[in-house]
Amino acid sequence: MAEAHQAVAFQFTVTPEGIDLQLSHQALTEIYLSGVRSWKKKIIRLKNSVITGVYPASPSSWLFVVIAILATMYTRSDPSMGLIAKIQEHLPVSQSMSTQCQALVSAVLFSTMLWLLLIFTMRLCLKQLLSYHRWMFEQHGKMSNTTKVWVALVRIFSGRKPLLYSYQGSLPNLPLPPIKDTVKRYLESVRPLMDDTEYERMNNLAAEFESSLGNRLQWYLKLKALWAANYVSDWWEEYVYLRGRSPLMVNSNYYGMDFLYVTPTPIQAARAGNSIYAFFLYRRKLNKEEIKPSRIPGIGIPLCAAQCERIFNTTRTPGEETDSVQHWQDSDYIAVYHRGRYFRLRVYQAGRLLCPREIEFQIQRILDDPAPPSKGEANLGALTAGDRIPWAKARTKYFSSGVNKRSLDCIEKAAFFVTLDDDEQGMMGDDPAASLDCYAKSLLHGKCYDRWFDKSFSVVYFKNGKNGINAEHSWADAPVLSHLWEVRNIPSLRIFCEEQISQSLAVAQALADDVDFHVFAFRDFGKGKVKRCRVSPDAFIQIALQLAYFRSRRTFCLTYESSMTRLFREGRTETVRSCSNESSAFVRALEGGEAAEVCRRLFRAASEKHQNLYRMAMTGAGIDRHLFCLYVVSKYLGVESLFLKEVLAEPWRLSTSQTPIQQMELFDMVNHPEYVSCGGGFGPVADDGYGVSYSILGENVINFHISCKHSCPDTDAHKFGALIRKALHDLMQLLSPNHKEPNKTEESRPEVKKDL
Repeated sequence: MAEAHQAVAFQFTVTPEGIDLQLSHQALTEIYLSGVRSWKKKIIRLKNSVITGVYPASPSSWLFVVIAILATMYTRSDPSMGLIAKIQEHLPVSQSMSTQCQALVSAVLFSTMLWLLLIFTMRLCLKQLLSYHRWMFEQHGKMSNTTKVWVALVRIFSGRKPLLYSYQGSLPNLPLPPIKDTVKRYLESVRPLMDDTEYERMNNLAAEFESSLGNRLQWYLKLKALWAANYVSDWWEEYVYLRGRSPLMVNSNYYGMDFLYVTPTPIQAARAGNSIYAFFLYRRKLNKEEIKPSRIPGIGIPLCAAQCERIFNTTRTPGEETDSVQHWQDSDYIAVYHRGRYFRLRVYQAGRLLCPREIEFQIQRILDDPAPPSKGEANLGALTAGDRIPWAKARTKYFSSGVNKRSLDCIEKAAFFVTLDDDEQGMMGDDPAASLDCYAKSLLHGKCYDRWFDKSFSVVYFKNGKNGINAEHSWADAPVLSHLWEVRNIPSLRIFCEEQISQSLAVAQALADDVDFHVFAFRDFGKGKVKRCRVSPDAFIQIALQLAYFRSRRTFCLTYESSMTRLFREGRTETVRSCSNESSAFVRALEGGEAAEVCRRLFRAASEKHQNLYRMAMTGAGIDRHLFCLYVVSKYLGVESLFLKEVLAEPWRLSTSQTPIQQMELFDMVNHPEYVSCGGGFGPVADDGYGVSYSILGENVINFHISCKHSCPDTDAHKFGALIRKALHDLMQLLSPNHKEPNKTEESRPEVKKDL
């Protein structure tokens, strides 16, 4: 392995005692410069903490207040109404301090206190303003006078040129809904899924819970809501993600694809060099907090940026009972995998970030290196793809000391993980639809050993210049990573745990082989035509999914749609239960042959209901996170609730999510439609269900990523995709009678390659 590591300018020699690392003058210089860079980052963080701490004011505003107070004093007026004199009376009298000097110091102290009071008042006002959410429930395109005044006040109190975390202290806390309201909304959501007998039983369980144990559990949640910024997020990360013992691959991790029709360059090393450079530029802006805070489009309301802190230099480490997320302040290298070998590639030289061409050169040296992997090294990544408990035990037994520990540290402490894949992927060949399905599966699980599924994110570069991303889910949600995605060597290991690697690989391979995937771009119409029908595009798609599922199973199922709660501090997600009484009534009417006018009326009602459910979830009035936290409290107290137990055991057979796309600000989709992204997806949540991710791009494209399992005889990703296409056309035909379904619903376009 010594030859392979020379590609990254370090020499490693494997000895019986471990690794002998021969330091040179260059190495010592690098250590010194690394320390200088670390101190620069600390100074930048200190400066930004001051700027963020006084926002929406600025540090320079303190000088303005001091000068204003001193100016009024020289006009023989007292703006403090006697407070400056009181401060002067209590100042320690010193022989070296004249009366005039004491007055000056007192004025400065008063000015500082006045300045801090003004900051506190402005932040309190901004926090109250950001707690207003009625604008979300107003009819689209019609803004009330109250909301217009509110928008103006938000802009006044928001200050100028905010840093990434400037709004964090002004964001409101996630509100805790009354338990009565949550139980009522839950019962309404399950009504279309139960017959009269089942619903009556659940209604009785809910009533008993609400009148007895529920109030006790709610009292504890009220205490937490008063004490913590967010009563959900820490428990959600711990119990939903970190305590999961099943494989991360397929079950938790998700992926993102490259441009659909464009490959900037077919040269693998060049594509890697350019995008790796872009990632580190993004990290530099992130460290300096120069990235603009994310906002609600149109209205300009800021979103919580807390999840951005752990994008880079982060890994999930396994434990026998629970995993943990580790984050390091800095890392000047990336971990690279190629043909079973691991490399540490430094991207800084003498304190300078390498340019794209220099990174490309290093990547090419790795690609050209003929050295074989060490024994057991090739499949090492399978440990992160299998069950968590065996990985935790292997990590403790084989990676706790010596060369293996140092080697594992190099992977885990890297800025991110890179795989140089020898396969070609993307929309290509005689069957572009099938090639997209293969592309999705490659990003979701690869060969089960050529990804490091514990890293916050791994970037895959394919032989033909295409790339993609695989992300671990516990540290953040997809919108945070999608924002990064759109800008866009390690010592030898002495492996003694080959048997455990083989076992983990077998588990992961069986899971990967069971995944059925279908990806397609729906280009017959998009949100432009849907909005002309005066319908929310998201509601339109969700109702189409309900129609497609009913046609496949002749029944309805509990449906999960992810909604963000980042209007609140440390907010993550909430569930929108898309299968409602209104949507099921519409589907039954349409399938039952009811008159078109009746179906249109029911569709409008279902659409309005869905929009209202989404708004409620975004504003903290959802169902599932509240019930989840009540369940956690019950476990802490050691009490059982049959109602909560049954609620949390209900399977989500249709799990859906809209992938957010910020690239509209980067590309003109009208003049450059070839730069459309294919979005990303995830595995099925239930063994007998579907995972559906969709992204709305521009006015005319909707991308779908559908997953299920081959082992279930009732699911088929391609058949469900065809049902979704049919449902979309049927809904448009209902709303726009002149609409005609084209003969060829899936359009394939040639791949465009651009050498940059």
